[in-house]
Amino acid sequence: MKRIIVPIDFSNEAMEGLNLAITLAKTIPAVIEMVYVQKNKNEFYHITQEKEQELAEKKFRKIQEKYKPKLPENAELKYIIKKGKVYREVVNQAHSFNDSFIVSSTHGASGFEKFFLGSNTFKIITATTRPVFTIRDTISPKKISNIILPLDSSHDTRQKVPFTAELAGYCNAKIHVLSVCHTLSKEFEKKLNGYSKQTCEYLDKQNIPYETDFRSGKNITDLTLEYAQEVGADLISIMTEQSVAFSGLVIGGNAQEILNRSDFPVLSNTPKELSIKGDFRTQGY
Repeated sequence: MKRIIVPIDFSNEAMEGLNLAITLAKTIPAVIEMVYVQKNKNEFYHITQEKEQELAEKKFRKIQEKYKPKLPENAELKYIIKKGKVYREVVNQAHSFNDSFIVSSTHGASGFEKFFLGSNTFKIITATTRPVFTIRDTISPKKISNIILPLDSSHDTRQKVPFTAELAGYCNAKIHVLSVCHTLSKEFEKKLNGYSKQTCEYLDKQNIPYETDFRSGKNITDLTLEYAQEVGADLISIMTEQSVAFSGLVIGGNAQEILNRSDFPVLSNTPKELSIKGDFRTQGY
């Protein structure tokens, strides 16, 4: 059983994260664990933290009652109430289990700011090595049938392949391997062709259906989202391209732009420094 961690603040947007978790649980044997985090200092001074916890528990029981008919037989829906910083407690809860991932709404702003990742979601993605599924204020897909796997020329781009392939296997989904680049130089084309070939060989071994395509242009995000629209994508799998800047940990430009703009759910995979030679996620393959 996998553990799906879903941060919940009882907003309508947050419930789309729960809907996506249930979609995943229809094919992946899992326990869905909703996490509500009380801040150390209660912003709602008219109630105590004890009263806030009591209200949260009532809301969770109503959610469990409402969503029970939607759950597959092999899934459970639980909840936990914690105290502290939202992103830290969500990540800690995910790290409490060996085989877990996080599903979160990207909400956290209003007006034109809705096009930007909420601060808690951003911090969750950058603070964990676990896969993170995010969904904006759009309706969750009923089934994951088509997954976009964009490959660029970066060293880490292939690290997302194993988990994406595992997910596709559970969901009986097709993976669309999309090679994208800014330029048509022979050097980049050769590298991307090599990455694509290695990815396809891996998917063949896992018996995962796939198709390939190649796109070039000024904006990799535009290329990816346009292609996703063309094939009717249910999910886009990306690397977060994390790096350390003067302001702290940041998400790379292309990943940040996809997370901000995508109307499709996004699976974010964090690059890992692996030392096992020959592993698919290392430079050897």
